[in-house]
Amino acid sequence: MEEKVPAGRCVVAVDGPSGSGKSTVSRRLAVSLGARYLDTGAMYRALTWAVLRSGVELTDTESVAKVAGEADLRIGTDPQGYAVTVDGIDVSTDIRGPEVTGAVSAVAAVGAVRELLVDRQRRLVAEAGRIVVEGRDIGSVVTPDADLKVYLTASESARAQRRSAEDAADVSATAADLARRDRLDSTRTVNPLQQAPDAVVLDTTELGIDEVVARLRDLLTERGVA
Repeated sequence: MEEKVPAGRCVVAVDGPSGSGKSTVSRRLAVSLGARYLDTGAMYRALTWAVLRSGVELTDTESVAKVAGEADLRIGTDPQGYAVTVDGIDVSTDIRGPEVTGAVSAVAAVGAVRELLVDRQRRLVAEAGRIVVEGRDIGSVVTPDADLKVYLTASESARAQRRSAEDAADVSATAADLARRDRLDSTRTVNPLQQAPDAVVLDTTELGIDEVVARLRDLLTERGVA
């Protein structure tokens, strides 16, 4: 017998550093809840791809903001498969490459870019009604009224192992890159990576994906929104 899932509003904000399991957990949870899913990191990566394609310097924040504002960014919200396009080009694969990964923190730090995307993200959340949103400033900035705010974390070694396995990369190099991105994202002036005061912190170092999803379902049930 299939589990009956309520159709009412349910917004879950999932934040945390790279390699903490945000994407996999968020997608699985969205499927479990019969909800939509929004990968806000993919949106920043897509605009970073657009900036790199334009050839403007990452340090030229005015030009970066102009490129971002003119790009036609579209992203799906199906947790079982979605595409990200920029100006009609499918960039779903390209935005995961090393060039974009190395530049995304710089683009994401531009205030005008964050303002643009936060507004877009809030509209997507409002349209969906029932959605799991993952990123780095979701509970603190994008959806401060979320039904559940979660901050996923894990040990540095576990995060590096997971990410290097995904990217087929050297673990030590991956660890260094994660540390670099965490430092940049947590110290930027506008909307830094941070834990919302009322977020539930969940260390995923020793937990499997199914265990994490089950715990989040339990938390939502306690709140009467699962």
